Amino acid sequence: MGWFRNKIIMKDKNIGFIGLGNLGKNLANSILLGGFNLFVHDLIKNNGKNLIQEGAHWCDNIESLVDQSTIIVTCLPNPKAVSIVMESSNGIIKNINSNHLLIECSTTDEEELIRLSKLVNSKSASYIDAPLSGGEWRSKKGNISVLVSGQKESFNRALPVLKEIGYEIVYLGEKLGSASTVKVLTNYLASINLLAIGEVLMICKKYNLDLKAAYEAIRASSGNSFVHTSEAQLILSRSFDAQFTMDLICKDLGLVEKLRNKFNVPSEIIPLVERIFIEGKNILGEKEFSTAIVKLLEKQCNEELSSTYFPKQLIDNEPRKKGIEIKF
Repeated sequence: MGWFRNKIIMKDKNIGFIGLGNLGKNLANSILLGGFNLFVHDLIKNNGKNLIQEGAHWCDNIESLVDQSTIIVTCLPNPKAVSIVMESSNGIIKNINSNHLLIECSTTDEEELIRLSKLVNSKSASYIDAPLSGGEWRSKKGNISVLVSGQKESFNRALPVLKEIGYEIVYLGEKLGSASTVKVLTNYLASINLLAIGEVLMICKKYNLDLKAAYEAIRASSGNSFVHTSEAQLILSRSFDAQFTMDLICKDLGLVEKLRNKFNVPSEIIPLVERIFIEGKNILGEKEFSTAIVKLLEKQCNEELSSTYFPKQLIDNEPRKKGIEIKF
């Protein structure tokens, strides 16, 4: 049994990673720190500079990366980018075979995942979706959460890699797309919270409360949340540096609205939240941080929410920990 386990570990020692953006480079670094041989590719080679210096192998094209890897992780900004990487004339699907497992960390919708999975399966390869949640800042130490769906055998094979990428790993079942669906729904919940926090802080400002005191009161109360203890700090410091932009949150909210329509769920809140963030994207720009949505309220109220006590960037003070599967 020990020999068999070691054989599996040896088989998947070579990991390919495509997409070295703000989140992707952190995930790739965690895999590298886990002792795997890492092969990386991105449209911009400079994005992989630090990884290469730490021992990662740069691949000039996807074919080279696929040839040298048995597990391939993708972390891309939108469904269009995923499709290009997967389906281009020299993309992943053309080059994979039965030895390969694909881990999709990009956030996309269920229909697109199922469509792509059929193409992957036609090459006898395996495919799971594993989007991340918890903030880019927590991914730097591998403490982000990982949501996973797909065949259990593929999940088990991916687990050693996933345990390097994140800390809490939740398997949502064999139905591909379940993880990405839950991911966009959690982003919707976070978006509601972000809007509400802005409104509450504005009321506190109008009431002439010290915003540091108001922040601490909320933190110590039943109204506390992950969004409050992270993104509210970025609002009050005026950096807004959440590393998550308007175009990305609008994409996710669009997927939530699509789900609502698919299941005919009556809601006044989902369309309203999407409409507010679309307005924010149009006014502030698609690459403005999502936390800057509060600027719309500030303009209407002719007030600025700020305090000198808060950091410009969030830092994860927790130690790096080996990931665990949350079992239930």
